[in-house]
Order: sequence, then structure tokens, then C-alpha cells
Amino acid sequence: MRRANALRPGVVSAGRGLPRTISHQMTTESDHLTSPMTLSQRIDADLKEAMRAKDTIKLSVLRLLKSALKYGAIAKSGAEAELNDAEATQVIRKQARQRQDSIESFEKAGRAELVQKEKEELSILNGYLPQPLSADELSKVVRETIAEAGATSRAQMGAVMKALQAKVAGRVDGKALSTEVARQLS
Repeated sequence: MRRANALRPGVVSAGRGLPRTISHQMTTESDHLTSPMTLSQRIDADLKEAMRAKDTIKLSVLRLLKSALKYGAIAKSGAEAELNDAEATQVIRKQARQRQDSIESFEKAGRAELVQKEKEELSILNGYLPQPLSADELSKVVRETIAEAGATSRAQMGAVMKALQAKVAGRVDGKALSTEVARQLS
């Protein structure tokens, strides 16, 4: 039986005479509405929801994703590290690229059932990525950045790409971005 410790508020006796602290920071539904969830928190919440719904494909993808995020955090700075949203997005993008490569390989091998499975997993991962830029938006951003950098030839493509990477922040694949820059600088 737990009883409150009169001398030390916020401490409850946990049995055997050992006190343990109680967190006074309770979250309410309104807290979730005012403070946006981080990407890791959103993945955790969706993982729990997939468990409740018994959605095996989503559950599998989210477990693998959570593992990849944890691996990325450990590689970054130790076991207790957390990835920020930008770093988590990079990990998710890497996972999505792996699925895309698998889809291409399975299509070449004629494995339709595996292609379908990988496409489902890719669609789940894409739900955690920021909305990609459309072709028109990409063209406009590249044009503006080329003008800002004053680039006139392909020799200045590196400076334009560096400025663009900061602007688009993972909303465009690097290959598509460099193709568009090269096209406009030609």
C-alpha cells in the first residue's frame, strides 16, 4: 500500500521503506494540441496505435524505423542521444530509399508480391516525410537560387547546390535537385 510522505511532498513510499518520486508533470489532451509532437514521439504514438489495431505491416515498418532511429542516435553521440526532427527525417529518407531500391530489384526479378509489400512499406514511410516540392516549385526555387548566387555556368553548380540544400531541407531528392540545377545552368 502506498502512502504519502507528510514531510516530503511529491514522494510516496513504495513499500519496504524506499521512497520514490512522483512526476507532477501530467500531460493533458490540451498539451498535445499546443505543443507539436516531435517526429520520434509521433512514430512512438503510431507504433502503439498499430499494436492496438493489429496492423502487422505498419507495426513491422515502425519497429524497423524506430530501430534505425535508435541506431542513428547511438552513432551520433551515444546510447542516450536523441535525434532532432531534421536528423530523424534523414534516417526516414534513407529507409525510404532502401525500399525504393528493393522495389526496383524485385521488379527486375519479377517478384510482384514483394514489390507490393515494399510499396506498402514505402507509403507508410512517406507519411513521415515532409511534402515533396512539385516540379514547378522546384524549378522556381532553383531559378531564384541561381539568381541569388549569380551563377552562370556549370562550374558554379556546387555553390548553387549548397544554397539549395539549405532551402529545400530534404523536400527533394538530391539527384532530382542536381539534375534541375544542371538543366537550368546549361
